[in-house]
Amino acid sequence: MQKKLKNLESILREMESLLVAFSGGVDSTFLVKVAHQVLGDKILAVTATSPTYPVSELREAKRLASQMGIEHLVIDSGELENEDFLKNSPRRCYFCKKELMSKLVNLAKEKGIRWIADGSNCDDENDFRPGREASKEMGIRSPLLEANLTKSDIRELSRKMGLPTWDKPADACLASRFPYGERITPEKLRKVDKAEEFLRKLGFRQVRLRHHDSLARIEVDRGKIALLLDKERREKIINHLKSLGYHYVTVDLEGYRTGSFNEPLNWHARSDSNGRPTDSKS
Repeated sequence: MQKKLKNLESILREMESLLVAFSGGVDSTFLVKVAHQVLGDKILAVTATSPTYPVSELREAKRLASQMGIEHLVIDSGELENEDFLKNSPRRCYFCKKELMSKLVNLAKEKGIRWIADGSNCDDENDFRPGREASKEMGIRSPLLEANLTKSDIRELSRKMGLPTWDKPADACLASRFPYGERITPEKLRKVDKAEEFLRKLGFRQVRLRHHDSLARIEVDRGKIALLLDKERREKIINHLKSLGYHYVTVDLEGYRTGSFNEPLNWHARSDSNGRPTDSKS
């Protein structure tokens, strides 16, 4: 890990000046911290906000940037003005990232910054991430990936640096809570955000509220599922989610996992024309 860290520092030093797409998550916080140590005031952290970005995450990003003493800008990402994004196809993230990175490219030019970077790491190469394609097309660098850092590396190095995000649960844009093909609207995004905020206040750090029209499917770590079923807590959850407009409240017995709406895509990729599995992983 220390060799990877030295490699990362060398990569950043060669960049000379850097704009970082900063979400306040584990990866981008670590990247901003190391870049600030290497480049000083030649780094700018930029957070893109919209109804797809949880309100609590924006507050946290502002707090972290202030705590680290880093110049920080908040811009409007504008993806809700993009019809291709609103249609919510499996390529949704591509259109979102294209919109965002275009804004960051213009901002970097305006401020005379040489490079733009995101917090992608080696583990992201193994997931379905159309947004990575858009970033590559726009010339966005991924220093953590270039330095061969994995998520576990980043968490451990963050812990040693004393970063409060070292054990922060993974998060993703709120649009990921909807099945592909269901149109994204600001109202639906706010509904999901309020539901997840309520669940976090009940003590569930790693949580997803998957939206299926009038049905809410809750994902938490498997070890926490029993807590959802505690009578008092269960009734609070049911009442609150129904007050938000859900008619049915369910618990996903598989528990939390990233990209659960990608599972149907993976099934089709592993099946023949009759829907039969084509490999043992099915």
